[in-house]
Amino acid sequence: ASTAAGNSGVQAEIFGVDRGTVSGVAPRARVVMYKALGELGGYSSDLTAAIDQAVADGVDVINYSIGGGASLIGSDDLAFLFAADAGVFVATSNGNSGPGPYTVGGPASVPWITSVGASTQDRTFQGSAALCNGAEYFGASITGGTDVLPLVDAADAGDELCAPGSLDPNVVAGKIVLCKRGAFARVAKSEAVDIAGGAGMILYNASDTQSQVTDNHYVPSVHINNTDGLAIKDYIANTANPTAAINGGVFTPIPAPWMASFSSRGPNPVAEDIIKPDVTAPGVNILAGNTPTPELGAPGELFQAISGTSMSSPHVAGVFALIKQVHPDWTPAMAKSALMTTAYQDVMKEDGVTPADPFDMGAGHIKPGGRFVKGSVFRPGLVYDAGFFDYLGFLCTAAPEVFSNPTGTCGFLESIGIPTDPSDLNLPSIGIADLVGSQTVQRTVTMVGKRGAFRAKVEAPPGYTVTVNPSVLRLSYGETATYEVTITNDGTAPIGEWSFGSITWGAGYNARTPIAVRASLFNAPEEIATTGVDGAESFDVSFGYTGDYTAAAHGLVAADVISDSVVQDPDQSFDPNDGYSNQYDFNLSGAAYFRVAIPPEATEAGADLDVFVFDPNGNFVAASTNGGTDEQIDITAPMDGTWTVFVHGWLVVTDPQPFDMYVWTVPMASGGSLTIDAAPTAATVGATEPIDISWSGAAAGEWYLGAVSHSNASGLMGLTLVNVDNR
Repeated sequence: ASTAAGNSGVQAEIFGVDRGTVSGVAPRARVVMYKALGELGGYSSDLTAAIDQAVADGVDVINYSIGGGASLIGSDDLAFLFAADAGVFVATSNGNSGPGPYTVGGPASVPWITSVGASTQDRTFQGSAALCNGAEYFGASITGGTDVLPLVDAADAGDELCAPGSLDPNVVAGKIVLCKRGAFARVAKSEAVDIAGGAGMILYNASDTQSQVTDNHYVPSVHINNTDGLAIKDYIANTANPTAAINGGVFTPIPAPWMASFSSRGPNPVAEDIIKPDVTAPGVNILAGNTPTPELGAPGELFQAISGTSMSSPHVAGVFALIKQVHPDWTPAMAKSALMTTAYQDVMKEDGVTPADPFDMGAGHIKPGGRFVKGSVFRPGLVYDAGFFDYLGFLCTAAPEVFSNPTGTCGFLESIGIPTDPSDLNLPSIGIADLVGSQTVQRTVTMVGKRGAFRAKVEAPPGYTVTVNPSVLRLSYGETATYEVTITNDGTAPIGEWSFGSITWGAGYNARTPIAVRASLFNAPEEIATTGVDGAESFDVSFGYTGDYTAAAHGLVAADVISDSVVQDPDQSFDPNDGYSNQYDFNLSGAAYFRVAIPPEATEAGADLDVFVFDPNGNFVAASTNGGTDEQIDITAPMDGTWTVFVHGWLVVTDPQPFDMYVWTVPMASGGSLTIDAAPTAATVGATEPIDISWSGAAAGEWYLGAVSHSNASGLMGLTLVNVDNR
């Protein structure tokens, strides 16, 4: 709250040291707090209730520095969809699980709110560890310092990670302790030192790519990198009486912005066509308000210098409040667009050398600018707008299970011109996760400045050509224009790898849209659903390469139906060893595909059964835990051996609960009642060809599954399943 809308001109003092004057981004905004979490966390129902209440109370902006696993239709995801429809601007933290790919959390993963990565600012508070051999190692610190004191390695005192209660006071008392980062909260490590009577802590990273952050530690502390930590560790091991002093943190300018190592990265785990994060903002060593009675951390301090995407998100929330003041009629999508198209890209990855890409920083680092400055977030020139129906269209492909009648709902949306391909969602970014040959996407912009002519400047991703039609837009205030972007693999794009580019509409505004695209070998339907004792179908296959191609038929195979019953699990928590789940073993050999399903009609209405699968090595590999009973697990090319399936009685109506489980094992060997009648024998990049299939002898009353395999010279590329349901 203090970051988004704290008062202006407040002196920030930490541990008795004046750290300067701070202000919220929107200091005249009013703040409303909704408590939905406790010290042990909370429930999604409470969070959803808080979101709904905030919307009902008429707030203009919500900051949501909360997150979990990536999702699209969780309760808070959908609450924010309705908040967007109500006109509420929402900023959320992108997650703190970086720097690995696919670490974006939820609700940051949804397209209707603005997700924010974390990057450094151009100052830190720097302290040092000065050894008595003359070496001095610098790092982050907000605490005071120490005199020259004995120095000990926490590994010699009971635990190199400094878990609270693990350090031997006889070794630690009165000394500075070297602790390794990991497993426990950073401040918990200084608490461990304090509990054991230690006088200071040197905290070193597990790798040099991790950020060095300031914390309100229990004892004087400095946070250094891994290389320097290992040097100090070596000094301790090879010195008879090692000593050191900690020099407390002082204001220090640094190069910036660099992405914080902890900042979660794309691609988006649940919607790869949607680039996340949307933007990045300062999130490292942020001076912010603090409770004087924290659950963890030194008590008594009203300020802290804290890090996380939970710190970057309120920067954006504050900017949203300023945008709302200037443009009260803008939609949340327009405000998000203004942030993204005006962002700057002079951002480095956490190594400080490699330029950040859209999966690190989204459109770039926010650059609000002045209210009357052309090209600022208040005068972006062009904006990309999207509304409730547009987001529903996205869900038609990304998560159709959210609709009670997806066929009817999505058919209606398409009939009124709403796109359902996620790549066509009207965002100020373009993502195509599986480009085969060429794809055209569409965007619509609205002019929010005075009259102007915009010319498209293209920076094509390596390996692709990009054309924009029309390439010039002439617009007056309030007018809209639609343009198409065609992205084509020029034959050199690396298959399965992401490439990045951009389109910038220049007219003094320079409204920039990032592009992320990944080439695929081919594209064909994942599954064809049909019926008939005898029948035929046709589908298209598109190619992203030139070379050999073979289509082969596998199956059909009839489902094995297991009729059984399962008891109620009293604690509703799956445990394969507690006796409240049924175990079924399947010996697979030479299988192309393994499917297990319990459809809604296979048990009593109201029952909620779940399915869990373990591989022959005993590893948990998949679960289906949908609300109610509508379970399906699919394993492509399962390894040979005994696979184990558990059916869990999460909620039964009749105890024990009867059910039917359908199981298919489609063989890798071709042959059977499914045949290929016509198919291409070679692939040409950009070409689309038909495949004709037919089958015979699929008995009435049975449920069959087969597959068409797609192979090139290197082997299997993928499968198109053929689902023949004659029940």
